[in-house]
Amino acid sequence: MVRWLLEAGHDVTLFHRGGAEPEAAAGAAHIHGDFGAITDFLPRLRRLRPGVVLDVVPYIDKAGHGVSHFVGVAERAVVVTSLDVYRAFAVAWGREGVGVEATPLTEESPLRSGRSPDLTSDIDFDNLEVERGLRGRAELPVTVLRLPMIYGPGDPMHRLFHYIRRMDDGRPAIILDEARASRRWSRGYVENVAAAVGLAVVDPRSSGRIFNVAAPETPTEAAWVRQIGEAAGWYGDVVTAPSESLPPDLRSPLKVPQDLVVSSERLRLELDYSEPVTAAEALRRTIVWERKNPPPTQPPDYVAEDAVLIRATSRQGA
Repeated sequence: MVRWLLEAGHDVTLFHRGGAEPEAAAGAAHIHGDFGAITDFLPRLRRLRPGVVLDVVPYIDKAGHGVSHFVGVAERAVVVTSLDVYRAFAVAWGREGVGVEATPLTEESPLRSGRSPDLTSDIDFDNLEVERGLRGRAELPVTVLRLPMIYGPGDPMHRLFHYIRRMDDGRPAIILDEARASRRWSRGYVENVAAAVGLAVVDPRSSGRIFNVAAPETPTEAAWVRQIGEAAGWYGDVVTAPSESLPPDLRSPLKVPQDLVVSSERLRLELDYSEPVTAAEALRRTIVWERKNPPPTQPPDYVAEDAVLIRATSRQGA
């Protein structure tokens, strides 16, 4: 996001803890401080008279929502949340609803009524609470960008590595939980998502609006694996198996056949958005990065996976 704004010719000041100074942010001004003590820095930050304030971690405590401190100073604010605010997300986890939600979801689709179902004891934030806390602020219009699963260089979750490792190890097949194989979940390549955020920051037409951010095509997980394989030079099979027959690390935690596919038409029509990086190039760059930056993980249990493949082959033969 910072690189996009700098390359577009904007002055950017970053407020962050200072644990790292990314090369991409070298052209920005830096103010170091702890988010919890942001009020100590507000006089200095307000003197900058920013046109737009962007909060990419609005769920971290900043003595209230961070952008709210700039009422009367900034013209607009932009915050990023997640597609997890939709009721469909809670349905997928089996926490809400008695039937699946129709997709694609729009910005007007129903939101969940309870806390995010994937929160754990070490996570104390909720994107829906953020949105509710910032809604309808006439004195500081807030643009909300609901982001998808993001992949690409720098991904701390290494979302593609699970597949790429097996492909590079020459596995004959990738095994998917049946519940996962047919699921469709909106994604976005990191540079494309950054461009969407950048447009919302610089274009006043985004003022006070909510936008879904996602790639225009949403393949099933099985089709996604095949696309990764083609980009990685792997042409094995994609094999599905019932969850109960799989080792724990291959089982999907989501049992409800609920897709989380959103429409990003509003973003494309109102802000003239289009992806600067093609889908094929996005996969190529991601694979290169994942191969150069493997996470510290235990070797896969290929003995257990071979046993699953034998059972799956026998079942199909029968």
